[in-house]
Amino acid sequence: MDRTGVVTLAHLRRIALVVLDSAGIGDAPDAAHYHDEGSNTLGNLSRAVGGLTLPTLQRLGLGNLTEISGVPPVERPKAAWGRMTEQAAGKDTVVGHWEMMGQIRREPFPLYPDGFPGDVIAEFERLTGRPAIGNYPASGTVIIEELFEEHRRTGAWIVYTSGDSVFQIAAHEELIPVEELYRACEIAREMLHGEHEVARVIARPFVGEQGSLQRTDRRRDYPLPPPGPTALDHLQEAGVPVVAVGKINDIFAGQGIARSIHTGSNAEGVEAVLGLLAEEAGGLIFANLNDFDTRYGHRNDPQGYADALVEFDGCLPQMLDLLGESDMLLMVADHGTDPTTESTDHSRERVPLLVAGPKVQPVHLGTRETYADVGATLCELLNARPLPTGSSFAAEVLGGEQ
Repeated sequence: MDRTGVVTLAHLRRIALVVLDSAGIGDAPDAAHYHDEGSNTLGNLSRAVGGLTLPTLQRLGLGNLTEISGVPPVERPKAAWGRMTEQAAGKDTVVGHWEMMGQIRREPFPLYPDGFPGDVIAEFERLTGRPAIGNYPASGTVIIEELFEEHRRTGAWIVYTSGDSVFQIAAHEELIPVEELYRACEIAREMLHGEHEVARVIARPFVGEQGSLQRTDRRRDYPLPPPGPTALDHLQEAGVPVVAVGKINDIFAGQGIARSIHTGSNAEGVEAVLGLLAEEAGGLIFANLNDFDTRYGHRNDPQGYADALVEFDGCLPQMLDLLGESDMLLMVADHGTDPTTESTDHSRERVPLLVAGPKVQPVHLGTRETYADVGATLCELLNARPLPTGSSFAAEVLGGEQ
């Protein structure tokens, strides 16, 4: 308490923010607007596989957020628990992460359910010197099989989109060098502006033969930079280092990030987080575990998604054990991707908010009005300039501790 009698909070040394990509929990108030009525990624997949066994997440309070078969609510969760509602327009990875860090996009990114206009493709072909085939919404693993023989015969780019605002370019690594693919993505990023300002251009290299083609971990994203300063910039300004794990660096175009660790799987992401927690350095560890979304949600594979959740839950005790007295772990999601629906796209859902650590009070954080509450809390707890958006829950989780 300061001399005016106002309770002040202790600042933390280190926070790990782990995004369980696509782990939505349903009940978004505007789900119907996105044709996602009934979507509930964790709830629906748990019922589809006959129940989940997630003892650590259950103890932390995950089952208190939505009805998850096999993960019932507990009377006294070991973490602070709540739900978050997205305010940004859309249900994309980029807008979800940007909103967490305080930038709420009110206008949706453009979508291309019928493919990109002919003049856009023609300009891309002219600038890259290669023809383009495809140009329709598709699963990336499906379209490369469909078009591989033509790709091999013509040397053309395989261009496609999805239910998200993305311009994806696939190429076999033995037919087109990966560096040329990356350059083509840079060209596409430069030309896609104005009415065609997609959220992300994505390089999708693959290998193998017809019938057994595999996308490699040399994927690279080319997003738009955030439209203004985020919590990451505020932390950088305050001298707080931010280490990005997984695709976080791509999502923020490197803005506000001191160090980036590329990962090719959830296991590599978890290993990176554990390694960083074992170090003595302070700051923010910001990680995205993408397998839930890319490998299982988009492929409508509830069993694979369930197995990945069980694997993460098995690593979580070690993560919690590495938290020091002034450390905190936040677990959230950025949207849903319900693998039990006909759609293979993201779904508009509320997302979990679980906060754990030695100083954390196990309180109910309720339903937050925006993901930006996460960024506001990071800035307060790590002693950075406050964000203009979001409401910090620092006092709630620390109980006004001095």
